[in-house]
Amino acid sequence: MTKEPRTPAQVLLESRQKASREKRARVLAVVDQMKADGDPITFLTVAKRAGVSNWLVYAEGVREHIEAARAGQAVGVTRQRKEGAVASAASLATDLEFARAQVRTLTEERDRLRAAVQRSLGERVDAVSTKDLLARVQELSIANQRLASELARAEADRDSLQDDLAEAQDDLAAARTALRNMMRDQNRDST
Repeated sequence: MTKEPRTPAQVLLESRQKASREKRARVLAVVDQMKADGDPITFLTVAKRAGVSNWLVYAEGVREHIEAARAGQAVGVTRQRKEGAVASAASLATDLEFARAQVRTLTEERDRLRAAVQRSLGERVDAVSTKDLLARVQELSIANQRLASELARAEADRDSLQDDLAEAQDDLAAARTALRNMMRDQNRDST
């Protein structure tokens, strides 16, 4: 028995059918997993978790499976409400209001404590800072006076040195002039 060669169209058709079967199986597995985990089943959630397009979850054969799972969940929720296992909307609203009241109370307490800590720290900083700042100002004033007196001494020394330099330059100029005169006189005598 020889097998007839398949045409490219047949290969493509078989490949698409296989991919479709795999995607449908993946959707059904996701629905079963969500049912087992107790996650709310919606068409969009199933499509996202299975990684398929939205139209596939509405396709015949898949849609019925999802609708049956959703109906089963709805029956379970109704049964739980009747048994008291699920909180009613009024109970949840009461719990929410109670939680909001607690949050308001805790927020007010936090704000009061924060303000008290800030006042306490501010007083400590002010007390410490005033003493420290006065001591620092006094240190800087003393250093400033010392530097001012050193500057005055340095300026006096500079002025004295400038006077000495001017006098030395005058003496040097006079000595040069006298030397020139002596050399000129000596040159006249030798001629």
